[in-house]
Amino acid sequence: FLFLVFYFTMLYSDYTGYPFPTAPPVDPFAKIRVDDCGKTKGCFRYGKPGCNAETCDYFLSYRRIGADVEFELSADTDGWVAVGFSSDKKMGGDDVMACVHDDNGRVRIQHFYNVGQWAKEIQRNPARDEEGVFENNRVTCRFKRPVYVPREETIVDLHLSWYYLFAWGPAIQGSITRHDIDSPPVSERVVSIYKYEDIFMPSAAYQTFSSPFCLLLIVALTFYLLMGTP
Repeated sequence: FLFLVFYFTMLYSDYTGYPFPTAPPVDPFAKIRVDDCGKTKGCFRYGKPGCNAETCDYFLSYRRIGADVEFELSADTDGWVAVGFSSDKKMGGDDVMACVHDDNGRVRIQHFYNVGQWAKEIQRNPARDEEGVFENNRVTCRFKRPVYVPREETIVDLHLSWYYLFAWGPAIQGSITRHDIDSPPVSERVVSIYKYEDIFMPSAAYQTFSSPFCLLLIVALTFYLLMGTP
């Protein structure tokens, strides 16, 4: 009897002194490094000149890791940010990867296929090693997907070159809605995952004096004023 009392006393003290282990905390989202752009990964920046992954209207990076391509996306939105892989510069018939901020505060990576102007969610999702965060009114995510995939209409082979379509916008109850701007930016030429560049695209607010038409107009006005001076 004394042995049983001693045994249960020790068992109770062990239980109260050593609670059941809890799940380890989730690692914080590692910030996107922009100093690697053009060196060990390719980047696209859309927004204010000199912006980075935390200040651009839209940011995307890609790099090869073994048999995968790792993508990092970030946009100034509380809804979703996406990249589409297209054979042309127009929306329609495109393989799309989107990071969607849902009502529970999570950022989920979803796969879509553009049917005309409508994005249809595809259950077969090639993304893996997914992580995402919503902070400072920005949706940011990181994921990998295979370079090569079995022939499938809705999933492209990334070893081929594609135009990249960049889009972001609001979400309602975790479902994406129309993108924020009428004509979302698109890569000027097809993108190869085997070539790393750091490409900046000024947003509309910063295109005024950088477009060829405006530069030509400035030259013409300057010439006119000089010719008109006695």
